[in-house]
Amino acid sequence: MNSPTLRMAAAQMASGPDPVANLASAVSFAERAADLGAAVVVYPEAAMACFGTRLRDIAEPLDGPFASGLRACASRLGITLVAGLFEPAGDEAGRVYNTLLLTGPDGDVTYRKIHLYDAFGSRESDTVAPGDTLVTTTVSGATVGLATCYDLRFADQFTALGKAGASLILVPAAWGDGPGKAEQWDVLVRARAMDAQAYLVACDQAWQPPVGAAPLGIGRSAIIDPLGVVRAQLNHEAGLLVGDVDLATVAPVRERVPILR
Repeated sequence: MNSPTLRMAAAQMASGPDPVANLASAVSFAERAADLGAAVVVYPEAAMACFGTRLRDIAEPLDGPFASGLRACASRLGITLVAGLFEPAGDEAGRVYNTLLLTGPDGDVTYRKIHLYDAFGSRESDTVAPGDTLVTTTVSGATVGLATCYDLRFADQFTALGKAGASLILVPAAWGDGPGKAEQWDVLVRARAMDAQAYLVACDQAWQPPVGAAPLGIGRSAIIDPLGVVRAQLNHEAGLLVGDVDLATVAPVRERVPILR
């Protein structure tokens, strides 16, 4: 590992339906984060275009304008960016993949959301095809796991990422508003950090008025340590959360509480 400490940023943006405008916002957040010394910037799920948009109309391949713009920004700033976008799935139903792109000095990795949000009146599976592969990668010498939003309700995914060696898990989200949803978010991000015994950086969409059952976010992006302690958190408004994670503390936690063995 190059350094046991990484400076993380969560870019709590409020995506709209226009990928071009959202890319400009993402670049602006990245520049601010880089000025503050961040090595990794996590954006929300659906950073490319908000839910409620016709996803098949705006979906792009991984060499399309949105992904290429993120890639160019990461290269120019010398940092790692992780953002949610939509790529064509190529199935007969015309669905898309809800994909995370991680891009930066260590290369590109993608994760396709496994657990689709068929809950609280939403039917993500009508327009989105599920992924089927857990993903870990290396960033600045650290093993990093990826997950998306509704995955937070599935503890086994995070335990598996911890067992795969992830000391840091990045979770972009578009967590829909509703009765009890903020409390559920707060509990789940802390619990999943403890399940993986890893640092967890969860970046949600900033709050916006809902569009029907489409999840648009409640904010509350957070950095959580391996014992479930909230190290930093935003409110519901758009903003940039910056904090350091000391990955050298992960192994001692796993040694004292050996649940991953």
